[in-house]
Amino acid sequence: MNEFKQFHDESGKFNFQTMVYFCEANDNKNLSLYDLLKISSDAAVEDYNQRGMSRDALSRNGYAILVSRVSYRFHRLPRENEKIVLKTWEEKPEPLQLVRAYEFESMDGEKLVSGLSSWVVVNPEGHRIIQTKNFAMRKAPDFSTEHDCLKYGKIQHPDDMVLLDERIIKYSDLDGNGHTNNARYGAFVADALPKELRRVAFTDFRLNYAKEAMLGEKLQVFGKLDEEAKKLSVVGRTEGGVSFEAELFY
Repeated sequence: MNEFKQFHDESGKFNFQTMVYFCEANDNKNLSLYDLLKISSDAAVEDYNQRGMSRDALSRNGYAILVSRVSYRFHRLPRENEKIVLKTWEEKPEPLQLVRAYEFESMDGEKLVSGLSSWVVVNPEGHRIIQTKNFAMRKAPDFSTEHDCLKYGKIQHPDDMVLLDERIIKYSDLDGNGHTNNARYGAFVADALPKELRRVAFTDFRLNYAKEAMLGEKLQVFGKLDEEAKKLSVVGRTEGGVSFEAELFY
């Protein structure tokens, strides 16, 4: 009988044990980009929840926390039916962004995926950005560590990108906030992959959120493959402008 635990260890890292269920694996039998983002987000939310900062508690105090940028390095993607643990923790915040790290490991301690992300604290009503020093519901960490992944940051993309995919944002893309769930953008990237890249072993993935793709909007996904740099650049656009930017390295 599987018993998966969620707990804070002695170092303060939140341990989120789970496994890669059948529906979370792509047709390569690896953890999908969508579920990578989903598990990361769920663990971050539960970390806060267990420290007294549930979504409702944050809202009552005038806060909402939104993911802004993420970066992952794939040492080895978790496989279907593999039991894993995600360790996640906050690090020293930037003036306008919280910083969160991730380490996906096998139950034997093998490093699988390393990640780093930034999050903005906003007012729930108008989404006005709040300086991190004014996020007063917990003592901010004062340390930073080395990370075995690319730093999140601005993504440069070429001008001569071609249309890879387009879709309408549907009801099933929404989450409990009534917004397009942040993990869905991983699916938008995966669905736009050219056929010849679907079996490629990617090494790094970066994703920046710009403007939410809203229910009923058409999202067009453009891309450009740079074979010399071994990189696929991806941009999602709606009528309102850039929705997200991403890059995959191999």
